[in-house]
Amino acid sequence: MNFADLEAVTFYKLLGVVSDVSLVINNKGIIEDVSTGQDTMATLGCHSWLGKRWVDTVTTESKKKIEDLLVAQPETQTLLWRHVNHPMPSGGEVAIQYITVALKDNKLLAVGRNLERLAELQRRLVETQQSMERDFLRLRHIEARYRVLFETSPEAVLMVDTHSFRLIEANAGAQSLFKDAGKRLVGRDFRECIEPESQGEVQSLLRTALATGRIEMCSATLLGSSQPITVSATVFRQEGGAQFLVRLTQREPSAASHLKTDASVVLSEAMEHFPDGWLLTDTSGAVRSLNEEGMALLGLTAASQVVGQSLERWLIRGAVDWGVLNTSLKQQKPVRNFATEVRTLSGMTLPVEISAVYLAKPEPLYVMFVRDLNRRAQSSTEVSQPLPKPFADLSQLVGRRPIKDIVSETVDTIERMCIEAALDLTHNNRASAAEMLGLSRQSLYVKLRKFGISSENDLDIDASA
Repeated sequence: MNFADLEAVTFYKLLGVVSDVSLVINNKGIIEDVSTGQDTMATLGCHSWLGKRWVDTVTTESKKKIEDLLVAQPETQTLLWRHVNHPMPSGGEVAIQYITVALKDNKLLAVGRNLERLAELQRRLVETQQSMERDFLRLRHIEARYRVLFETSPEAVLMVDTHSFRLIEANAGAQSLFKDAGKRLVGRDFRECIEPESQGEVQSLLRTALATGRIEMCSATLLGSSQPITVSATVFRQEGGAQFLVRLTQREPSAASHLKTDASVVLSEAMEHFPDGWLLTDTSGAVRSLNEEGMALLGLTAASQVVGQSLERWLIRGAVDWGVLNTSLKQQKPVRNFATEVRTLSGMTLPVEISAVYLAKPEPLYVMFVRDLNRRAQSSTEVSQPLPKPFADLSQLVGRRPIKDIVSETVDTIERMCIEAALDLTHNNRASAAEMLGLSRQSLYVKLRKFGISSENDLDIDASA
């Protein structure tokens, strides 16, 4: 191209477009003219360079580059850009890239480009790279934690492809559950690991989880196993597309189930030997079960003589008594100490007291406790027998004997009664009776001899002690 006819004004405008700063330098390296194409270059104070040596406007490490630029380059040589730093009046440095072109009269034209924007882009690039490295390191740590959790989890965990249902990964728990230590699970169709009768339900589970995005659960049986397991599946997405996270949980009887079973056995055993009569009926009154004491109350020799029959038949007042009991129990109100009479198998009438409760599970049932009132009356008679003679004649002794003697005799009587009651309750066990009375065994033996209760066996025990 021939620019010989290019006017000075046009050349000046063109130079302002292609450069950020232009300098005219004489053969002594002094700046004779300065032109800036950016307002931002004004902060550098370029116009203050007029009359100064170009080498004096740069930092120390850039002086050698300025000296190279001041040497006129042959026309055949390719122009090279040089990176030069100028100090700013406010502090800091500004990077400018220069080339020099020879002019007439041994002068040079230095064309400069501001590298501030390029430096800013480079700085951002470095920050972005550092941020990416930090994110990459964080992702590696997360992946390492995930891998440790995945492999050490005792629960069987699988990752399944949503399209082909192929197993992508299986942890050690899954390999143990499938008894596949050789890691042959990976690549297999997950549905092939399930018994045929459970495959449809598992496939429906996976489709539902994919459609809803929620955690879905179902029960299934593994191939070659008879024990059902719980299958739960959820969907997560990653670079390769959607995948299923499948968890397999074995159903094991919990400790609470064992305790519940044990408690049921103990309760059943206790009710069988309960000292009062116990009957179990449905809501219509049909007897389902009863214990030995219940059979004794009704004079039965076998439970089959009453099971399946209506309780109303064994009540003297029949429908009246059953109506009262049924009305309260249907309202789930417990019945306490309901006095009535029952008719035994032999036709005798027996006064009883019934307490009952309503059970809702496993089915609506009535539990009834029947107590023999004749036995209670006998116990009450034994307890409320007439007071011993000293208490009955106490008023007659007043005035005849000193009060000290009366009190002493009364205390002895009470003491004797307590000892006899303790022996009766412990079935004549001397050690237990002494503990019940708060006495030592020796003290008890002394009192037994005092009241004439001791036997030859007690004397032998005393001698051996």
